[in-house]
Amino acid sequence: MNFIEWSQRRLVAHGFDPGQPDGLWGRNTRRAVVAFQNARGLPATGTLNAATVAMLRGGPGGAAAAAEGPKEPSPELLDRFPWMELALRKRGLHEGLDNAELRKFLKSDGKTLGDPAQLPWCGDFVETCIAVALPEAGLPANPYLARNWMKFGHDVDPCFGSVLVFWRGTRSGTSGHVGFYYSEDADTYHVLGGNQSNKVSVSSIKKDRLLGARLPLEDGPYPRKVVTSAADFKLTTNEA
Repeated sequence: MNFIEWSQRRLVAHGFDPGQPDGLWGRNTRRAVVAFQNARGLPATGTLNAATVAMLRGGPGGAAAAAEGPKEPSPELLDRFPWMELALRKRGLHEGLDNAELRKFLKSDGKTLGDPAQLPWCGDFVETCIAVALPEAGLPANPYLARNWMKFGHDVDPCFGSVLVFWRGTRSGTSGHVGFYYSEDADTYHVLGGNQSNKVSVSSIKKDRLLGARLPLEDGPYPRKVVTSAADFKLTTNEA
């Protein structure tokens, strides 16, 4: 059981419906968290922040819940970035071989650029992941244009979960690519994104092509973690 599944089960115990407890963050879980927060007089952030988790630990009537289920797991880094968890679930989907499933996902936020087999869809993929995981997030105008993501959220140093924007052709041109920071090495960022070898994948892109990194303004702060090995996927306490 991961931290998300524990939270879902605690929501059910309190009478809120996140859907089937499956350990996966999505719209139903976020809506249940917001409803729980509203009912308990907490700020309705839709995130599993410390105050929300503290109330989830208790029983529905305020009693201790020690006997009601397994001990709360420690949050992993991925649990703090629901759009990354969603993106990873779609890893491997191919614009041709899995066209119907991919198109269904790209329309799941209510809009889409179009057929990924015919159109560049890196921006569509990032937009869908952010819009589904963070419905209140302010998206850039025309999110299908990669460079427009330079106007999303706020500027940060590249870190896990951040939106990375790269130039294509020339730095001063209009073409670009956008995806999510997954990890890095000395020379490249390992980018989780769409339209990479015609599918959702983790691909390496040279660091000197980076235009900028962005994180959402909503539901933060987010851990700022540079990932260079599996050990780095542990939760950081250095939040900004």
